Amino acid sequence: MSAPSHTPPHPATRGRADIRLPWWALALPTLAFITLLALILNPADAQAAAGDPAITHLFERIQQLAAR
Repeated sequence: MSAPSHTPPHPATRGRADIRLPWWALALPTLAFITLLALILNPADAQAAAGDPAITHLFERIQQLAAR
């Protein structure tokens, strides 16, 4: 009785991975990057809400600690 032989993998998949991304996998990060870049380049368009002074002081303190 003979043992079953193993078939070799398909030649197209040998040695490299064939991975295809959907269109939105590149479009969404690109859109997010462009949006954030636009906000950085023109901060006058980004309107800050008038918040509680305690929160403002907390963020200033975190910024001071991070700068050390």
